[in-house]
Amino acid sequence: MPKPKLLLVEDDAGLARQYRWAFPQCEVITAHTRRVAISIAAKEAPAVAIVDLGLPPDPDGTSEGFATIREILQLARDTKIIVATGNEDTNNGLEAVAMGAFDFYRKPIDIEVLRVIVDRAYNLSLLEAENRRLLTLAQPISIEGIITADEGMLKVCRTVVRLAATSAAVLLLGESGTGKEGLAHALHDLGDRALKPFVPINCAAIPEHLLESELFGHEKGAFTGAIRQVIGKIEMANHGTLFLDEIGDLPAGLQVKLLRFLQDQIIERVGGRDRIRVNIRIVCATHQDLDTKMRNGEFREDLFYRLNEVSVRIPPLRDRVGDPVLLARFFLKRFAGTFDKRVSGFSPNAIAAIANYHWPGNVRELENRIKRAVIMTEVRVVDSVDLEFVESEDPLPDLDLRSARMRAERDMLERALAQTNGVIAAAAKLLGVSRPTLYALMESHGMNLRHPVEHAEFTEDAQELPLL
Repeated sequence: MPKPKLLLVEDDAGLARQYRWAFPQCEVITAHTRRVAISIAAKEAPAVAIVDLGLPPDPDGTSEGFATIREILQLARDTKIIVATGNEDTNNGLEAVAMGAFDFYRKPIDIEVLRVIVDRAYNLSLLEAENRRLLTLAQPISIEGIITADEGMLKVCRTVVRLAATSAAVLLLGESGTGKEGLAHALHDLGDRALKPFVPINCAAIPEHLLESELFGHEKGAFTGAIRQVIGKIEMANHGTLFLDEIGDLPAGLQVKLLRFLQDQIIERVGGRDRIRVNIRIVCATHQDLDTKMRNGEFREDLFYRLNEVSVRIPPLRDRVGDPVLLARFFLKRFAGTFDKRVSGFSPNAIAAIANYHWPGNVRELENRIKRAVIMTEVRVVDSVDLEFVESEDPLPDLDLRSARMRAERDMLERALAQTNGVIAAAAKLLGVSRPTLYALMESHGMNLRHPVEHAEFTEDAQELPLL
């Protein structure tokens, strides 16, 4: 595997050598001026860059450093920039983050702290690269408006593509906001009726006394206010597709009339006598449990079987592995262009919040949150606050292996000492190490003999156990 590239923009040659020594696992590329840094960024597109704000010809100011950040983000927008600031220059670091930098640290340099920041930046870069890879994989199913890399959703898409070539009545089942109308469009657009009308109607959005006229049309004078003949949705969809959204809300009286139409493909307008033959494909959708409604007598069983020649169940967004972050990036890019906003990505907290949130409103809720965040944010990086998530959302997990090993090691030490009531000899035996090794491990974790574990003091043997 090639070493990850780390661009170092630093005019102090001694400090540059110290950086190079600190990151032997990286291919460190050094630039002493903004011009050289921009040239390298354009050519190499490094995953991470460390930029000193004080660069010549303004080594005592920040103008060159800020200009370097802006230009790197324009040329290599995926590069994670870490800004070096003076010990009293926190405001400059915060301004750089607002411009789009990943993070900042204060001089004088603390190599261990900087390593943690750089490792976090690389981990995020790898995560974003994987998301971009998944986005390219989300293209084999040519269904407009459906972005996915989840195998369950891809299976749904493949099913829809196969069904599009048939005239079977399809019932789409899924929660609100999962993309049922988009899949209904695909059933029409990918079939032999694509050049004919696609006519949608939401059965829950129209009052019951108007729904019959909406579906079947009416003649002039059929009722008060019927001043002209009106063609209904069924007739408008002739030779095309009629999409009945929220079919579970169809009133009982209209269920009978719809069933009669499905049996003979003939309608009569309200107030009319002419029998009009119509050739349409029916696609229905609902978020309701039709089995329960049939048991309760709220939905006709014979109509259900007419509409449900094939059913397709759409998974909720929370069950689509990787899709929340994938879709969030897609919507961010789209809305940034729509509203001409210079928004480049998400903060680690925002990514964690998006990945961990339950998404009761599914894709529609996600789209609305991203749209609102892009419109309202004043910085280049969208944070979890911009997405209106509560602060108690789980933070982005620390992916640093060294930190994970240290946490696991300390956890085992504390468990062993707690289990043995702080007896060093017994804890060492339990851990399979010598007492000097255990002392060294405790010291490395800041756990001296006076450090409490379950309110006990550490002792050499069982004869010195404290009274609890």
